Amino acid sequence: MDSVRSPRAAHFEAGFSATDTLPRVRPRSRIRPSFAARDGERWEREYLRRVVAVDLVSATLAGVVAYVGRFIIWGGGPSFYLLLTVALPVAWLIAVGLARGYEARFLFVGPDEYRRIIVAAASLTAAIAFVSYALHLSLARGYVGLALPVLIVTDGCARHALRKWAHRRRQLDGRFMKRVVLVGYERAVATLTRQLSRERYHGVLVVGACLPPHRPRPERIQDVDVAVLGTFDDVVTAVDLAKADAVAVLACPELDAEVLRGLAWQLEKTRTDLFVAPALIDVAGPRTTIRPVDGLPLLHVEHPELAGARRVVKTIFDRSLATLALLVLMPALLAIALAVRLTSPGAALFKQTRVGKGGRTFSLYKFRTMCDDAEDRLSELSDLNEHDGVLFKVRRDPRVTPLGRWLRRYSIDELPQLVNVIRGEMSLVGPRPPLESEVSRYADYVRRRLVVKPGLTGLWQVSGRADLPWEEAVRLDLRYVENWSLAMDVVILGRTLAAVIRSSGAY
Repeated sequence: MDSVRSPRAAHFEAGFSATDTLPRVRPRSRIRPSFAARDGERWEREYLRRVVAVDLVSATLAGVVAYVGRFIIWGGGPSFYLLLTVALPVAWLIAVGLARGYEARFLFVGPDEYRRIIVAAASLTAAIAFVSYALHLSLARGYVGLALPVLIVTDGCARHALRKWAHRRRQLDGRFMKRVVLVGYERAVATLTRQLSRERYHGVLVVGACLPPHRPRPERIQDVDVAVLGTFDDVVTAVDLAKADAVAVLACPELDAEVLRGLAWQLEKTRTDLFVAPALIDVAGPRTTIRPVDGLPLLHVEHPELAGARRVVKTIFDRSLATLALLVLMPALLAIALAVRLTSPGAALFKQTRVGKGGRTFSLYKFRTMCDDAEDRLSELSDLNEHDGVLFKVRRDPRVTPLGRWLRRYSIDELPQLVNVIRGEMSLVGPRPPLESEVSRYADYVRRRLVVKPGLTGLWQVSGRADLPWEEAVRLDLRYVENWSLAMDVVILGRTLAAVIRSSGAY
């Protein structure tokens, strides 16, 4: 890749005249000099070394804890367990490697990374049991039963912390980013670029685009300020010019199987990754499977799980957890209700009609955070709306009381909705519950949000809350509807705590 420059690449760098078939571009004008191009493999190796170090430390700590807990505290054991404690880190690295826990495609995806750790722990347990049986060794079950759970928890937490550290580096100084050239129509390129710019923790930096031939082509895609490096025929040259680590091909009829196969062969020579985005919006992996038909790989999409046993489990989970939370928080909720009554005239609770599953309405409860005549004054503030789409949001709403501003900042005003969850009108996790006036302005595709119960929290709340554009909030809600799972609910509930502490986008 960094060896001999192709003549066409040299032509790119020299620029074009007005009669050339491709526009003159300045692709390196926005590249950070401290993180020079084509360093994707270098930072991945650096991160992998950190992961291996974390695994070694976690395994060593787990071995020491198990040895001390089983033999020092409970009673002395043979020196054999000292050797086992020393060997545990090496055995753990081998187990994680066999479980593919060091592959780059799994390192930055939390659920997949944790799954590899659990698989490695299960495999190591099975290996220990087999060796013990085959060699007639009488291993202390307390040692193994203490070491492996400690190892799973310690390594999982350490990897999580390491991944969050990498996310912060991506946000703050642009490190650990994979440089990507997008190939597709201009609108699709702009849409994906905006999304990746908002969500830099994914680690993808768009450094150029290749657009369809036989169409007017700008020097840059102005909306997102991405250099246009050529047409579909110039992908390899564009990669060389931008020193990209990967190519992402968006859904486009001109790029058929034959073209993609040839492109893959060309990129293989420079070890450049190739990603292909199917013409699907926010459909997650568990719902998609590859089914080859006569040599043609077809992507089969399962229907979303909107009813059945899994939904029953979700209902039981929601109501049980909401009941427990309400009992634990009851003293604090009563104190907050009293504070609301004492600091401003009016009721402690605010009741409002919202639209739930299937378009059915229900009464939603919140702590009152505004003055008592807030609804009557709404028309006076219509010109101050700071949100696009159908939502009404004002960052400095004059109707909000001082106590209400604090309650909103940490989303404490939403806690009475635990009653709505217990009554079955809401879920703990789901799309935000809309007003009737908002639903009346929904486009047809937005009504898809109403096929599930609204939630106390959801993907849009943990991804930016009121700071998100309307279209992005809808996209996140629809992603949840299409890909719901109980595991996703647990992850969102965990992320909600972090979002509440940050209090970003809450007003």
